[in-house]
Amino acid sequence: MPKCSVRVFLACAFVCTVALAIARAQQAPLTPAQKEQRVETEKELESLAIIDRKVLMPMRDGVRLATDLYRPKNAPGKVPTIWVRTPYNFNFWDIRNGVPADMTTILAAIKRGYAYVIQNERGHFFSEGNYDILGAPRTDGDDALSWISSQPWANGKVGTTGCSSTAEYQMGIAAMGNPGYAAMNVQGFGAGVGRVAPYYEQGNWYRGGAVQMLFIAWLYGQQNQVRPMFPPNTSQADLIRESKSFDLAQQPPPVEWSKALWHLPEQDILKAVDGPLGIFADPMPVPTGGRMIERTPNDPAWYKGGLYHDDKPLNVPGLWFMSW
Repeated sequence: MPKCSVRVFLACAFVCTVALAIARAQQAPLTPAQKEQRVETEKELESLAIIDRKVLMPMRDGVRLATDLYRPKNAPGKVPTIWVRTPYNFNFWDIRNGVPADMTTILAAIKRGYAYVIQNERGHFFSEGNYDILGAPRTDGDDALSWISSQPWANGKVGTTGCSSTAEYQMGIAAMGNPGYAAMNVQGFGAGVGRVAPYYEQGNWYRGGAVQMLFIAWLYGQQNQVRPMFPPNTSQADLIRESKSFDLAQQPPPVEWSKALWHLPEQDILKAVDGPLGIFADPMPVPTGGRMIERTPNDPAWYKGGLYHDDKPLNVPGLWFMSW
């Protein structure tokens, strides 16, 4: 394992999942002391890092993914990168509390000499395009790795880290063999990995062909594609400015899922609670076509994004990963 890969991997293990931590922290009211700490952390980050927020990274089909980049100011040379891609809210400004988001994780990476890149999947928040499960298409990951590793400040080595949804995409991307992918820290993944024949189970989404109901509740808050978006010619400066007014996080009405999940047929559960249209039961302009609930055991689209294809594991030579 190359020395740089070890460094990136250890950093990923240390950094853990920033996206979920930021999203959760933005929901709760802060004390005055906590607000002051957020402000001081942001000031320290600004003193140590070159910050480039609301960059719209282009994918091969023209869709642009909202990305924030942080890199050490005084690095002696090119640096390795920690890259996090997430469906969750990582807006740098905590709108509900009127202060910066919690930047301690990013600050820790900068202090250890790493660039830190965090990005939303297609169809979420400021990113363009339509959402499909696990951030499909996989080419987005390949394109992002190539973009990051080719930057003039980058040493060509990129590591990923994350838990749950921020973990699961990593293995699908690893199977593409991008030369810039040096290390992965896959924490607590539960879906999208492999197959249990004869069903295309996509990890925990299905068991023995039956839908796992908890994911229906999750999709209620994740699959919405009718969302506010800024005009495509909006400047980066305006996006940064408006991020202090709008984080684009939806606030869906609460649902009593202990009752809602009893609805039949299953494919109409989200419709019955007036949930948003999306990949669970509706046709969508994504590679899999949407309609997850209707897929059959013979549908090969079910696991194209995972580590397995045509019942054979895809080899990822030279890449190290860990899961717990």
